[in-house]
Amino acid sequence: MKTIRLIPLLALLILGSCSSISVATDYDSTVNFAQFKTYAFLKEGIDDLKISDLDKKRILNAIDQEMTAKGYTKSDHPDLVINLFTDSKQNVHVNSFYGGWGYGGWGWNPWMWGPGYQSVSTSTEGILYIDILKASNRELIWQGKGTGYLNNNSKKREERIKEFTKKVLADFPQKI
Repeated sequence: MKTIRLIPLLALLILGSCSSISVATDYDSTVNFAQFKTYAFLKEGIDDLKISDLDKKRILNAIDQEMTAKGYTKSDHPDLVINLFTDSKQNVHVNSFYGGWGYGGWGWNPWMWGPGYQSVSTSTEGILYIDILKASNRELIWQGKGTGYLNNNSKKREERIKEFTKKVLADFPQKI
């Protein structure tokens, strides 16, 4: 009976792990982040992104929201400059299922009888890099990387981009 109650929990964990975003951050430990108050985007870097203009706009808006929530102000004369890189890779998943019965009607057996099925699916894994540089000398002082699966539905894609950005910038220091 306990096993039956654990099955829905296990299914939820498996489905939840498919939608997670893996995040890694790194920073220059010699930098005093308390000195920074303003930011802007690196125009050349944003223009070079190989994604749609709609996704660029979604990412930039999500970063604006997160930086504002952390107490930073967007400025024409910034202390920090934000640059972005994106990448993606297509993953192919092949699943095989053999629905026959083993010898005697129970369990798996190499002499299993019954139909077999294969299914092939693909998914796109996206990678978002957010680099934060000192505006004065363009020195990299903080980098965040988020990896996760993308969605083709525009409404869900916008939510996913916000989630990516929020998780990647979660470790960026809040303005004091």
